[in-house]
Amino acid sequence: MAVRAVHRGSLFRSAVSPPLLTFCCRFRHLSSLPFRRSSKVGLRFPIFCCVNQFPGYGDGCPRSAHSLVDCVTEELAAWRSRRTVRANVKMRLTSSGELLEDKLVNQELKKGLLLEFKRDSDRILLGVAERPDGKKNWMVYDQNGVTSSIKPQQIRYIIPGVENFDHKEILKFLQKAQENLDPTLLEIAWVELLENNASVTAEELAEMIFGSAEPLESYCAHLLLSKDEIYFTVMETKGSRSIYGPRPTGQVEELLRKKMAEEAAENELQDFIQLLLSAKAKPACAKPPKSSWLVDEKIRYKIESLEAYAIDACKSDEQKKTAGMILKAMGLTKTASSALNLLINIGYFPVHVNLDLLKLNILTDHSEEIIAAAGSLLSESSDPDEMNRKDLTHLKVYAIDVDEADELDDALSATRLQDGRIRVWIHVADPTRYVEPGSIVDRDAMRRGTSIFLPTGTYPMFPEKLAMEGMSLKQGELCNAVSVSVVLHSDGSIAEYSVQNSIIRPTYMLTYESATELLHLNLEEEAELKMLSEAAALRLRWRRQQGAIDTSTLETRIKVINPEDPEPSINLYVENQADPAMRLVSEMMILCGEVVATFGSCNNLPLPYRGQPQSNIDVSAFSHLPEGPVRSSAIVRIMRAAEIDFRKPIRHGVLGLPGYVQFTSPIRRYLDLLAHYQVKAFLRGESPPFSAGQLEGMASIVNMQVRVVRRLSSSSLRYWVIEFLRRQPREKKYRALILKFIKDRIAALLLVEVGMQASAWVSVGTQVGDEVEVQVEEAHPRDDVLSLKEFIRN
Repeated sequence: MAVRAVHRGSLFRSAVSPPLLTFCCRFRHLSSLPFRRSSKVGLRFPIFCCVNQFPGYGDGCPRSAHSLVDCVTEELAAWRSRRTVRANVKMRLTSSGELLEDKLVNQELKKGLLLEFKRDSDRILLGVAERPDGKKNWMVYDQNGVTSSIKPQQIRYIIPGVENFDHKEILKFLQKAQENLDPTLLEIAWVELLENNASVTAEELAEMIFGSAEPLESYCAHLLLSKDEIYFTVMETKGSRSIYGPRPTGQVEELLRKKMAEEAAENELQDFIQLLLSAKAKPACAKPPKSSWLVDEKIRYKIESLEAYAIDACKSDEQKKTAGMILKAMGLTKTASSALNLLINIGYFPVHVNLDLLKLNILTDHSEEIIAAAGSLLSESSDPDEMNRKDLTHLKVYAIDVDEADELDDALSATRLQDGRIRVWIHVADPTRYVEPGSIVDRDAMRRGTSIFLPTGTYPMFPEKLAMEGMSLKQGELCNAVSVSVVLHSDGSIAEYSVQNSIIRPTYMLTYESATELLHLNLEEEAELKMLSEAAALRLRWRRQQGAIDTSTLETRIKVINPEDPEPSINLYVENQADPAMRLVSEMMILCGEVVATFGSCNNLPLPYRGQPQSNIDVSAFSHLPEGPVRSSAIVRIMRAAEIDFRKPIRHGVLGLPGYVQFTSPIRRYLDLLAHYQVKAFLRGESPPFSAGQLEGMASIVNMQVRVVRRLSSSSLRYWVIEFLRRQPREKKYRALILKFIKDRIAALLLVEVGMQASAWVSVGTQVGDEVEVQVEEAHPRDDVLSLKEFIRN
């Protein structure tokens, strides 16, 4: 405890306290300005001049600490003796309200007085009274050379003994006062005043610690008291006069402990600031790795506070306060963007950090427990359907997907029957070969709801090794599947179907681009692919006859190489959903969904039956719009939200189907996996694991997570498209389709080359469906800013 006690002529100090009489060598001779002297006799501590007065230096007269202590002790004893004479007066100052009032008599304000006043909440200034300003206010010339009007309540202290002060001397006066402030003097005075239960004014304290109540000494005492937060408290204030009383010992001890803790925290903060400045100054290749900031617990708390502040996710006021102090110490504004830029500048975040991924708190990595459980499933689990799998390895199997797909859920086959009809097979990966409902791996997949596909990477619903090595379909290898077989009538309707466990051997892994190329080549050896295309055309025609609505548009895919780099490579692809290969795959997936819905309905299976009532849409009303993205956009704007029923199929008006169940992506979508659990149980002759009510409850949880992931995927894609555009030459022009007019001539546009919607002012005479040329004026991905202007050719 850094408290010194002076009691009955003895001095005590703790081992951690500063030297008791350090105040002796800190004193300065208070050179008096031409003030009127008005010194009262009070407690006088020995006043020493520091110049050449240290033991063993200067005058050659060494003084031991013991002699200084004796000196202080003797002076205290003498002061007590003097106080005894005046005890009937002095002691009543703390107990008599009348005499306490005498201390609070305010000096009448007049020209030439030197006073301290409060300019605003942050500034305390010293000034000279110049002249009255109205009935109560005064014009004051302050230390900054500014004359302003102040109210009486703004005055904090009138320096006593000053008349006609020269305002040119204010700064000199302030400097002398600052030079002679020594807070340790308060501690000595506190001990004595506490022992005698006495209060004190600034002038009385000046006599006690400086031996004089002259203007400069009195102001120094006022500054010490007004800034003190440890030893004294204001007992009463009247105008510019205040009386201070010593705090109880216990309170002082607690305040000192608090102060020491605050000083330690401040030192820690400054050390952390130095770490930040050092990391900030280093080149990108030499910045400390993110992990280095997370080793020390205290550093970790501060860096995580900054991170939380950057993404508006502070968990407590203390965390927010910590981040604010760091930003202030770094000279930065207290904003999320300042915190973000700081974390980027020190290398903690990459330049293109995905803030939404952090803000939405989405699970990306799998825990060690889940990874271990998945490993056990791969090595130890047996196939419960091994004896009931149909061998379909004789079929030519096409797996068609985007080129960066890591996990393949589905593949296609086709044969032609003797009567000329087409039988198609939709083979779907069978993750239930490994995962059981309610298992630890299943529960983790449910929490995730879906795999996450971002331009910078993929975060699978299942642990990667389990998804890739066990569940995913692989070219040339034997794979477990659930195969849906469908025979089509010549008009595209379903003639017969079956759903069964199977074993397949995928023949081709094709991208949409390569599949489209093979279709255009029309090779005889790929007759099965042509049959699939023919079946897809039959299905599309049949669905349109049932009222299906074509909503195909442009779809953007982006692959970012080395996303941690400041300038990563960006590969952008724009795919037309009306492309032959995409149409083929889409139609087969829709066909599978119709079959599973029919299968579930016939066997009274609770399933997530999807529907979308669109009976009120008159497609002919949009026939004046160009077919494709423009028409699709207009139709989508008036479509009603999709619905799910877990007991029976409901019509899906947009697809033109009596019922539909998503079934073809059980590795990527948890609701598809739920459908597999139900269907697989029926195929084994078992009761479904979930009732309709249970499915509904689980689906509500999963769909909330899916909506969050969709928002993340959309914002991430938009960020990288804007970043792609930012890098292009400013003079580059882009084709844009007018989708609608937002206000006046401001139109919603679809940028054909990048597949993204934006807005811009377009010239008079253009209409919805027209194509215009635009240029990029501004592109700031972090701020989600994309500004376009129409390019008009002469």
